[in-house]
This record gives sequence, structure tokens and C-alpha cells, in this order.
Amino acid sequence: AVVSTQSTGSFKAINTNYFTKFNLSKMIEIMEETVPSTLKRARPEEMEMDMEVSVKKPSFPPISKEKLKSGKTEMRKVPIPPHRFTPLKESWMKLYTPIVEQLKLQIRFNVKSRNVELKTSPETTDVGSIQKAADFVRAFTLGFDIDDCLALVRLDDLFLETFEISDVKTLKGDHLARAIGRIAGKGGRTKYTIENVTKTRIVLADSKIHILGSFQNMRIARTAICNLILGSPPARCTAK
Repeated sequence: AVVSTQSTGSFKAINTNYFTKFNLSKMIEIMEETVPSTLKRARPEEMEMDMEVSVKKPSFPPISKEKLKSGKTEMRKVPIPPHRFTPLKESWMKLYTPIVEQLKLQIRFNVKSRNVELKTSPETTDVGSIQKAADFVRAFTLGFDIDDCLALVRLDDLFLETFEISDVKTLKGDHLARAIGRIAGKGGRTKYTIENVTKTRIVLADSKIHILGSFQNMRIARTAICNLILGSPPARCTAK
């Protein structure tokens, strides 16, 4: 930049680039000296160091099973429907043995309230054993065989699922009966085929359907049953 100034009747050309650079550098130095250190902008290296120092992941030791129990006794009540009283009486020892010996729980049948009551004991080591026992008894009350229900005690990735035919499609009268017949098949062949292919167990209780198995296998069995309810022929559903 060239600035022309008039002095004693003559013009003088002055180059201001040098003075501009000089003045800016001087101003920056003066500002750094006058501004307190707390207000100065930190360098990127210093910011990274501050982040490393300030942010630290907490490390907690694993909690033992004794601390998880916290000394409190847990209890579960499983209601027994009237039509399962006789099977419960006949299979009581098969139901009682794994719950007491394997899961180390206390069990009794309350005649007045008609509930199977489960309770933790001082010998109980696993926190989730009472939930396993409750699922075991509930699966038996839904109509599953006692040997199939034992898989809920031995394995961790098995679940129960219950849904009704009306959840898939609203059917009444003969249409509902035909849908149940399509799911069961002649002599129960369709139901057995779905069970063997998907490695699940299925119970048809009127319009309710109960499925026992792993999550992935239950999804496949549920899809096949829903297709049967919607009207697909059994041959096409079992082929898929």
C-alpha cells in the first residue's frame, strides 16, 4: 500500500507494509504481556494433556454373589389353574427335586390360595435361580411336559411366549375352529413338524398358543403359526 502525503508543497510516497507488520507484532507482544495467564488461550498440546488428566474411567471391582443377595429373602407365587391340580399332584416330586436340590430353594403348595410358593434359602447361591424356578413352574402350569420344562432350569437362553389367535386375526365360530385345526394338523402332524424343525415346544390351549424355546427359534415358530392363522396351507408353512 502506498500512501501519499503532502509536505511543503511536495508529495512523498511511503510504503506502509513494513510498518503495519511491525505494529501488529508489537501489539501482540504487548497484549500477551498485559493479559493474565488465566485468560490466555491454551495450546492444543496443553488442551490434550488437560483432557487426559481430567477424564479418567472409574474402575469398580466385580460384586460378589453374597453382596448381590444383600441378605434379603425373595419370594415368588405361581397360581395353579384348577385343571392342573391333578397333574401337579402326580408330578410333584419331579417338580420338587430340581428346585430344592439344584437351585437350593424352598417350595410349597398353598392349598388355600392355590399357589406354588417359592422362597430363597441361606444355601441359595445364584441370584437368578428363583426366577428360573418360577418359569419352570409356570411352564408346567401352561401344559408343557415336565421333562421339557426342566430345560428352563438347565439352560439360560430359553424363554416362554404366549399369544392368542385373536392377536393375529379376529376369528369367531367355525373360522376360529378351522384356524386351530390348521395349526394342529391331522393327528397333530403340523404342530409336531413345526416343533421338530424349529426345535421348540408348542402347546395349543383353545385359542391360546404357548411356545417354549430360544428367541430365534420362537420367532420362526411364531411366524409359521401366524401364517397358518392367516389362511396359508400347512404344506407351504412347513416348507418355509
